[in-house]
Amino acid sequence: QSRFISTEIKDAIDKAVASSPVVLFMKGTPEFPQCGFSRATIQMLGQQGVDPEKFAAYNVLEDPELRDGIKEYSSWPTIPQLYVNKEFVGGCDIVMSMAQSGELAELLEANDALVPEDVEEEPQAANVKPSERS
Repeated sequence: QSRFISTEIKDAIDKAVASSPVVLFMKGTPEFPQCGFSRATIQMLGQQGVDPEKFAAYNVLEDPELRDGIKEYSSWPTIPQLYVNKEFVGGCDIVMSMAQSGELAELLEANDALVPEDVEEEPQAANVKPSERS
């Protein structure tokens, strides 16, 4: 899997992936994304309600070894790359389709990565009504 990746870079990526429940390797920063796919992924994570306390982003443009290494590490050729609970989830297209299907919300909730809901809110029985499914 990781043929060309040095032990040093692999260890650094292992540490980065484990640094938060939700980790995004992206071009730029959450405040200033440097590509449309990174921007779209950040926006989607925000819409899903990811807790900023449980999120870390790594700018691959600041570190060419990281940029190349993360692609080897995941066997995925593109950036951004999302990890949840140390597991590779996918890139922008996968994150978008998971968000649309509800899988992303389930994954984030299952890993306790969402902003805690206000206790005073009414509990919702179901987020998606059967008539809304495509």
